Amino acid sequence: MASAASGSSAAGFSSPDPGLPSGTSTSAAVPAIKKSTVSEVPYVAPGMPVKKKGHRSVDSSGETTYKKTTSSALKGAIQLGITHTVGSLSTKPERDVLMQDFYVVESIFFPSEGSNLTPAHHYNDFRFKTYAPVAFRYFRELFGIRPDDYLYSLCSEPLIELCNSGASGSLFYVSSDDEFIIKTVQHKEAEFLQKLLPGYYMNLNQNPRTLLPKFYGLYCVQAGGKNIRIVVMNNLLPRSVKMHVKYDLKGSTYKRRASQKEREKLLPTFKDLDFLQDIPDGLFLDADMYNALCKTLQRDCLVLQSFKIMDYSLLMSIHNMDHAQREPLNSETQYSVDTRRPAPQKALYSTAMESIQGEARRGGTMETEDHMGGIPARNNKGERLLLYIGIIDILQSYRFVKKLEHSWKALVHDGDTVSVHRPGFYAERFQRFMCNTVFKKIPLQSWKSLKLQRQSSPSEQQTSEDPKHESTVSVIPRCQPLSQEC
Repeated sequence: MASAASGSSAAGFSSPDPGLPSGTSTSAAVPAIKKSTVSEVPYVAPGMPVKKKGHRSVDSSGETTYKKTTSSALKGAIQLGITHTVGSLSTKPERDVLMQDFYVVESIFFPSEGSNLTPAHHYNDFRFKTYAPVAFRYFRELFGIRPDDYLYSLCSEPLIELCNSGASGSLFYVSSDDEFIIKTVQHKEAEFLQKLLPGYYMNLNQNPRTLLPKFYGLYCVQAGGKNIRIVVMNNLLPRSVKMHVKYDLKGSTYKRRASQKEREKLLPTFKDLDFLQDIPDGLFLDADMYNALCKTLQRDCLVLQSFKIMDYSLLMSIHNMDHAQREPLNSETQYSVDTRRPAPQKALYSTAMESIQGEARRGGTMETEDHMGGIPARNNKGERLLLYIGIIDILQSYRFVKKLEHSWKALVHDGDTVSVHRPGFYAERFQRFMCNTVFKKIPLQSWKSLKLQRQSSPSEQQTSEDPKHESTVSVIPRCQPLSQEC
């Protein structure tokens, strides 16, 4: 049996590295991984039709590949790698995070036949790298994520691939319990995140309640001569809640309308111009919630501006509670609870509501029932909504390429409307659009009267169930079923 080793390596290793120091096996201390029964085909057969977007491609059989590695093989490698690195980290004593911890990279080789450190597997040989393991352990602890819960969420069941790859062609996976999202990132994005870590550490220490992404781990799978970098983050959009519409908002109007191809999806991601057309009056929040949300956005934008980050978006999905009550239950969209194990503690500050709740008065003017992590809001018809929001795509620094892109667009179009802008202006425009156009403050008395009006008008509810009057009660023109899974 070959010996696996920890250490630095070049990409594309197909055999173990002899002579590197070996460690202690941790496979017995971590949960077993359920392996896929699908036979692995690491490369797409020549001549097979392929739909390609960035590094992501889909063959005629529906199999996804990323940098010539099949999605099923990549998922298996990720789970094997995380199982090993978290188990190995658990043997090291906890201590304060030091500056050098942000720059540590640990590496382990996984030969298919197994080794004294790694189990045998039916994938091709690969190497797994873990970036800043001690620092990310601190981040996970800050959000109340225990090592066994992290492992159980990510490695006890097969990861679920999401079909929406985004504009960059990234792969997205969600853990079976809905807790975590795994996203492939480009080399420059991973490099930028590494540089951000000390500042990210400082910001989280000062304020763990934030709408910025929560990064729980940064890893790299080296397979077939390619580096596939992945980041583990909090999941903004729970599959247990049916989303009726979704928006990606930047505060820009230049080419900020969903394409026809995007609109054909089951749950399209609409953009700024679509929002202005669909919900011109904005979304109404009570005064405390509005103030808390805008203060959180202001603080987060200041952090992003200090790092010269721009081109980020506010991802917002809307669940219409009134529509959901009238819809028949669909077993395909209902979340099945895992009864074999007590539900693990949810990550702290991971929901949109928790992210801003530090600034809002508990037991304030909003309804007190469980809102499943969403932020309660209303539309101009008084319908009850839950908003699931978070700032995404923050790994874009205002580098020379972006400066050139803005200069060129500004020559052809109005420079103040393009989405790629200098960080200070971008942050100011982003906040102004969110807090003046998207979200509106509704006075307390108006909110209470709106609520009383809904409770005292059963005829309106009966009318809403009449197909003839369906258009008069529609909260959002585009109501799409939730179907993100492949």
